[in-house]
Amino acid sequence: MSGKDFVEKDYYKVLGVPKDATATEIKKTYRKLAREFHPDANKGDAKAEERFKDISEAYDVLSDEKRRKEYDEARTLFANGGFRTGGTGTGSYSFDFGDLFSGNQGSGGGGLGDVFGGLFNRTGTRQAQPRRGADVETEVTLSFEEAVDGATVPLRMTSQAPCRVCNGTGAKSGTTPRVCPTCVGAGTVSRGQGAFALSEPCKDCRGRGMIVDDPCTDCHGSGRASSARTMQVRIPAGVQGDQRIRLKGKGAQGERGGQPGDLYVTVHVDPHPVFGRKGDNLTVTVPVTFPEAALGATIEVPTLGGPAVKLKLPPGSANGLTMRARGKGATRKDGTRGDLLVTVEVVVPQHVTGDALNALEQYREATVSDDPRAALFRAAEGA
Repeated sequence: MSGKDFVEKDYYKVLGVPKDATATEIKKTYRKLAREFHPDANKGDAKAEERFKDISEAYDVLSDEKRRKEYDEARTLFANGGFRTGGTGTGSYSFDFGDLFSGNQGSGGGGLGDVFGGLFNRTGTRQAQPRRGADVETEVTLSFEEAVDGATVPLRMTSQAPCRVCNGTGAKSGTTPRVCPTCVGAGTVSRGQGAFALSEPCKDCRGRGMIVDDPCTDCHGSGRASSARTMQVRIPAGVQGDQRIRLKGKGAQGERGGQPGDLYVTVHVDPHPVFGRKGDNLTVTVPVTFPEAALGATIEVPTLGGPAVKLKLPPGSANGLTMRARGKGATRKDGTRGDLLVTVEVVVPQHVTGDALNALEQYREATVSDDPRAALFRAAEGA
């Protein structure tokens, strides 16, 4: 893909968002489209794979605040294919779009600053700068146990990387690009314009400094291609549901020696049929009988992936009482574990017969004078 194609593409239209869309709206739309058109969900569907590439390419630009700003400015300034000089000049000069965004976003080189910085530069020439690889986003779903204890999971990702056929040169196998004779590899040429020496991208090599006579049939001379790879990623213990994890240097490869981008993994966690979670603590609800709650008891409580623990239930325990089993929760970043919060639920029998029924009748007679609602009525009358 040429630089001009890059600028002329309407990335807002690709994602289906307005030009004033917020970063959150762009991210939400991208995730929805990425899940819909991901190659893993559309095996053998070439159109879906191509759509996924376009979506990823658009998000790569619009998700980066600086690149989005440069992209918007470039589409405005170069909408007519050139930039008109001010003052007394009336000429129109065409610029190469191939290196318009070639600057390393983290190093301060390249991009629009270099284009305009070189417009009235008398002696300097602009060299191609290393470019950091794009950040890559993906999602993974873990079981409840994996989220608590950590897990190593395989992730299949698709991103832009140097073409494997031509090793990123853009030239057909067996051939090599040649140095542009016009700019002698600089990528820019200078020409007089009144009192100024105007530096502009070389038209013969389109600012690349090299000319590809026989383009690679796979990448058509761009030197970049879509690359699918599977990598083993360690998800740390204690990760929360919908948490976004950054893995530095695991994103797309850089260009011209630039650093690789980062990989961002959004983690989803399946619910557990028994346990819940509050931060670093796990939760569980344990049923107890009325005699256990009234008289007190030692009860066994299950733990996640470990042996049961015994907790002492004090006499007169009310329904909803929460007790704590220390060190039986989720793993923290420092390696320690949270607690297991145990909530008791007094179980009322649905059917009572025989000796149990007689015992309850005797208990009711023995406690007839104890009205648990007396305080409620006194409070209501005094309000």
